[in-house]
Amino acid sequence: MKTLNDFNFKDKKALIRVDFNVPLDENFNVTDATRIDSAKPTIIKVLEDGGSCVLMSHLGRPNGVQEEFSLKHIIPKIEDICGVEVKFASDCVGAEAEEKANALQPGEILLLENLRFHEEEKQGDRDFAEQLSKLGDIYVNDAFGTAHRAHASTTIVAEFFPEKKCFGHLLAQEIESIKKVMEDGEKPVLAVLGGAKVSSKITVIENILDKVDHMIIGGGMTFTFIKAQGGQIGDSICEDDKMELALDILKQAEAKGVKIHLPVDVVAADAFSNDANTQICAVNEIPDGWQGLDAGPKSIELFDGIVNECKTILWNGPLGVFELENFAKGTIELGNSIANSTKNGAFSLVGGGDSVAAVKQFGFEDKVSYVSTGGGAMLESLEGKTLPGIAAILN
Repeated sequence: MKTLNDFNFKDKKALIRVDFNVPLDENFNVTDATRIDSAKPTIIKVLEDGGSCVLMSHLGRPNGVQEEFSLKHIIPKIEDICGVEVKFASDCVGAEAEEKANALQPGEILLLENLRFHEEEKQGDRDFAEQLSKLGDIYVNDAFGTAHRAHASTTIVAEFFPEKKCFGHLLAQEIESIKKVMEDGEKPVLAVLGGAKVSSKITVIENILDKVDHMIIGGGMTFTFIKAQGGQIGDSICEDDKMELALDILKQAEAKGVKIHLPVDVVAADAFSNDANTQICAVNEIPDGWQGLDAGPKSIELFDGIVNECKTILWNGPLGVFELENFAKGTIELGNSIANSTKNGAFSLVGGGDSVAAVKQFGFEDKVSYVSTGGGAMLESLEGKTLPGIAAILN
């Protein structure tokens, strides 16, 4: 696996695919700079070697050229984080981009305009990728969040750098962290899978059953499993058409010697609202008119014991509706358990949009081993798929 450390960038231009798809407020200020922070080590390594950086990214889902999706809005934040002035090309291909790239001096940064202003980016157009390739000497992919897309800038452009392509620090870290869970994890290995639907996690569950010793299934997914086993779930969310599948997963797990742990009790509410009336119920005895919205106290205690006996932990999905304060306790306490286990030497990887949001919201970012930056890419990795953006560097 070629990384930045395999290259010296002295007097070289690094064409770096970063993921600067960051949220902006109505005044175009960056409201969460995590992705820019994450790219900083790669950018600084190139500059310190005596090279220059040509940065390319998408922002949002523009329909053609749209001012509000211009990457020029994030220049002040990049300059603030990297401590270097950032030059800008008002298109990502063409005469201006080539001129500004050619004029770059060692230690300088050029940011290209939004790749997705061109349809050819998402189409994986080879001519477009070739135009991009003219802007650098070495291609660096550091955008895990888009590694599952076979776009021009994430996959096709690598073809034009057969010997001069590598992973940036962030993408290399993502690959290593997933490998640590899926292949090299110290046992016992635990996967915590939450979220609303079994259907969105089926392939993940089936793929990781061969890799884990324990699996905690929480969140809305719980109730499909409980109902399939004959439990009363009241008005809780349930995928009736996935109940057979849930029973099959339990059988597969048993055959493979994997222990599946479901909540034993829940915080039930009489409405999907923070102001609803609540009661603690056994998970399989929820009255009609009530719905389970969080893990209950016995479940939290049960899960704490399991988390703290495991040496490798993957967390993908919350245990309840953590966005509502009254139903956040299960997710918070799970975070505390994982933080404690990590402190005692376990390796913990958090990935997937909702769990990453929870980790940030409740201050666990520095208390787990690694927080993945790519939601869809992370899920596809866990499903056992080879991501096009990663394959393009390896091949």
